[in-house]
Amino acid sequence: MTHEPVELVIFDCDGVLVDSEKIYCRVDREVFASLGAEFTEAEVVDYFVGSSHAMLTSLVEERRGRPLEPGWQSPFKQRYEDALDAELTAVEGITDVLDTLPLPYCLASNGSHPSIRKNLGRAGLLDRFEGRMFSARDVTHGKPAPDLFLHAAATMGVPPERCAVVEDSPYGVQAARAAGMRAFGYTGGLTAPDRLTGPRTVVFDDMRELPGLLGSTL
Repeated sequence: MTHEPVELVIFDCDGVLVDSEKIYCRVDREVFASLGAEFTEAEVVDYFVGSSHAMLTSLVEERRGRPLEPGWQSPFKQRYEDALDAELTAVEGITDVLDTLPLPYCLASNGSHPSIRKNLGRAGLLDRFEGRMFSARDVTHGKPAPDLFLHAAATMGVPPERCAVVEDSPYGVQAARAAGMRAFGYTGGLTAPDRLTGPRTVVFDDMRELPGLLGSTL
């Protein structure tokens, strides 16, 4: 791990701030099956958690053996919205982390800005990230490319080597490493630890541990 001090913490959204991945994965399986693309629960976690929209579409098309129509997700949007409205909460411990974190922080997600705002609002976290939310729609390539994290760091005025990224997916951790940032892989959700383990990465399973882990790198 580098000895450069951490000056900015970049949080992913889904699975790190809001406990949405289990909801998405359940509805994903139902939706993809209705489109002729069957996936096991384990496959949905491995392939889709943290993926970009383009990557998701490509994987579904490959599994069903034919292209999807443009706008294929539109008929299913309300199904996701209803499930999120009914079930979404903040990740356990994250509000305590944000209350005590002695560093500036922001958010960088493969989700769209409207989706990010809705989910943060549902979990009561929106006001904590106003003016500090970055979406893959802001850059040419989303995660696992480093573009989004580099964009967030540049906008916040912090060099990449002084940024710490908190992620729960292999795509996000890969993007953090490619950006030259330290990665903190959260495994308290759906992703197995071995999927996040690697260079410049601290793996942990209780969000309340994060300030101490960050403190050890200051």
